[in-house]
Amino acid sequence: MEKKTIKDLKRGEYFTLSSIEEPQESQVWVRGEYIPEAKAYSTHKWSDTNHEVLRKGNKEVYIDFTF
Repeated sequence: MEKKTIKDLKRGEYFTLSSIEEPQESQVWVRGEYIPEAKAYSTHKWSDTNHEVLRKGNKEVYIDFTF
């Protein structure tokens, strides 16, 4: 698994919050756009686009998994 910060991900890229080789649908998140007013990035669960969480750009996440 590769570790990156949210600001280094491209918009629409998948990630998980913990190191999981084969995550469930509910464990996969999608990076959204940057919101300047909040100084954070919009992220939402892959399986539920209404489950949005704003995260700071320096939050470390995991990519490069089998989904």
